[in-house]
Amino acid sequence: MKNHLVKATANGIRIFAAVTTQLVDEASKRHACYPLAAAALGRTMTGALLLAANLKTEECITLKIQGDGPLGKIVADANADGFVRGYVDYPQVNLPLKNGKLDVGEGVGQGTISVTRFTGLKQPFTGSAELITGEIAEDITQYLMVSEQTPSSVGLGVLVSPELDVLAAGGFFIQALPNIEPESIDKLEMNLKNLDPVSKMIKDGMNAKDIIHAVFKGMEVTFHTESELQFACQCSGEKIEEVLISLGESELKSLIEEEKAEIICHFCGEKYEFSKDDLEKILLKMKKV
Repeated sequence: MKNHLVKATANGIRIFAAVTTQLVDEASKRHACYPLAAAALGRTMTGALLLAANLKTEECITLKIQGDGPLGKIVADANADGFVRGYVDYPQVNLPLKNGKLDVGEGVGQGTISVTRFTGLKQPFTGSAELITGEIAEDITQYLMVSEQTPSSVGLGVLVSPELDVLAAGGFFIQALPNIEPESIDKLEMNLKNLDPVSKMIKDGMNAKDIIHAVFKGMEVTFHTESELQFACQCSGEKIEEVLISLGESELKSLIEEEKAEIICHFCGEKYEFSKDDLEKILLKMKKV
C-alpha cells in the first residue's frame, strides 16, 4: 500500500489519517534502526506529517522529541506537500518488551516535545510542552492542548518485524470543530475506546479511508482530499560543499592533508565522499568568494 494521507470531516469533527509504512521502512533502513528506534522514529515522522497537513503550501514544521532515555533526540521535518525526513540519535538501542510491546516510552524517557512552524516569516514559531508518556501520540495530543489550546486526539502506530522490516505504520489526527454537538463527542469517544491499534488496522489491510470510517463509525463522513506522502531529504552535494566551506580555511586544509572527507547526512544517512582533488577545488572556490 502506497504512503497516503486523507482528510475528512463528520458531525463537526475533522480528521487526517495517514498510512506511512513504506516511508517509515525506508527511514528505518537508512538509519539502520533496531525495532525500538524504528517505532519511535516512525511515530514521530507520521506525527509530523499529520501536523503538517494543516499547513499552507510551502510551510513546514519540525517536530522534536527531546527525552532523557537511551534513544536520545528524535527529530522529523515535514511540509504541506507531504514530504518528510527524520532521524533518531541512537538508532541501535534495545530494551525489554513491556506487556509484549516495544517500550517506546522508556526509550524516549522524560523531557520535552517541541514543534517549530516555518511560515515564511522572518522568525519561526516554536511551542513546547512536557512529555507525559514518551509514547509520542499522547505527547502530541498534550502539546496541542497545552501550547496551542487545541483539544485533539492523536493515534500513531508502527509494527516492526524481528527481521527489522516495518510491516505497518500510520496514524490519525482528530480535532473538534466549533459546530460540534455533544452527542457527536460521545459517539467519537466510544468509537476510539473500541478502536483497534493503528498498526493492526494497517497490517490487516486498511487504508486511510478505512481508518476514518472506523473512527467515525455510525457517522456520515465527508471526504475532502487524498495526497501522497514521501520520505525526502533536502540534502545535496552542493549543500554539503557549503558546509565544508563554512568550516573555514584551516579545517579544509586539515581535511586535504588527510586526502579525503566523508560527510553523512543526519536526516537521511546519505554519504558524501570528497577526494583530495575535490577538497582542493572547494578551497579554491572559497578563496574566490
